[in-house]
Amino acid sequence: MISEWRDLLTHSQLEPVELTPFQRILLVADGTLTKILEAHLTEALEVVKLSEEVITITQDILPLEIKTGCEVIKRNILLQGQITQRNWLYAESIIVLERLDKEFREELIESDIPIGKLWLEHKIETFKEIITSAREPANDLSEYFNVSREEKVLYRTYRVFSKQQPVMMITEKFPESYFL
Repeated sequence: MISEWRDLLTHSQLEPVELTPFQRILLVADGTLTKILEAHLTEALEVVKLSEEVITITQDILPLEIKTGCEVIKRNILLQGQITQRNWLYAESIIVLERLDKEFREELIESDIPIGKLWLEHKIETFKEIITSAREPANDLSEYFNVSREEKVLYRTYRVFSKQQPVMMITEKFPESYFL
């Protein structure tokens, strides 16, 4: 069992023993972090969209197996506590439009529902493959988390597959100090 979660951190710059148990859970979980965080925080979370645009990519994105010229949604969001208004997680997503069902795509664009909740609502089968996890300075994210620019954030990047194709690549970041 221990070797399994260590394997998930194989492509990581992180040493698992330096992380708290909950930080390890957040970095290796293959379920939706929204539900995990809501259970831990005992607070419902909502999406705050910072940006969302349909773009045509100008270079291949190998993890998504897409070529230059493909249309994607580039989306940056915060998961924020509905009561506390505290930002708990920042996420950047690249979503391959042509690989999403029409209703899912429309609701993703038009609503403020977290992606994980939409997967459940639409009963979309998904598989997540963690690509990497690491630590970096908060820099510009510091303003969202009310921390210094130098404070470290932990992050993970993973691919989401549906119908055996990569449909999304998501990077989720949170301050290391939040879950000590």
